[in-house]
Amino acid sequence: MLYALVGVLALRIAFADDGGKQADRGGALTEIADKPFGSALLWLLGLALVGMAVWRLSEALFGQAGPDGHKARKRLASAARAVFYGVVAYSVLAYVTGDKGSGSGSSDRQSDDVTATALGWPAGQWIVGAVGAGLAVAGVWIAVRAMRRKYHKHLRMNEMSTPVRRTVDTLGVVGGSGRGAVFAVAGVFVLVAAVRHEPGEAKGMDDVLRSFRDTPAGPWLLMAVAVALVAFGLFSWACARWRRV
Repeated sequence: MLYALVGVLALRIAFADDGGKQADRGGALTEIADKPFGSALLWLLGLALVGMAVWRLSEALFGQAGPDGHKARKRLASAARAVFYGVVAYSVLAYVTGDKGSGSGSSDRQSDDVTATALGWPAGQWIVGAVGAGLAVAGVWIAVRAMRRKYHKHLRMNEMSTPVRRTVDTLGVVGGSGRGAVFAVAGVFVLVAAVRHEPGEAKGMDDVLRSFRDTPAGPWLLMAVAVALVAFGLFSWACARWRRV
């Protein structure tokens, strides 16, 4: 749901009809809250994210599905994801219980603050640079794995009809590639912030997406990325249906 909503908000930004909305998690939460039964939907979303955190924690403790799921690197990856989803779940639940600054803060401002703090540490430039490089490499890795359809081993493809399989493949390749591109561009901005020692160069999700609109391709590139994020949101629902667990 979050990826799909961020994609929809990015589509609005592409054609300058954003209404001041942020194309990031905070913007998505605000969008949900403004709708009928918004609070109930946010509660469901927050509890679902708690479920994601607990599921990833179970993978860290007992291993992932598949023959290599008990390897240490797989468990460590699941542990990191459990922490990530736990933090996101907390921010959503804090937002719905009244702390509006928790989940809806600008990702761009948060990115600036975190980068500025890190740059002030001993060897801060190297640390921030390493994070940026790691994020850029992770983005390329995500995109390449999506294009190579590595997600097949995580899904029960044999249970899908041919039309459904083709649809899931399209969503997986397009969505994963777009998501990887966003991560990679975000990593490049963090790397530039480290090289220039300028926290403002690091960008959150909202500014990263807007940067696509500022290229020679104009709003059309941002529109393509936005559609890809919506596709990844839909692909995530397919994963919820056919994931090997």
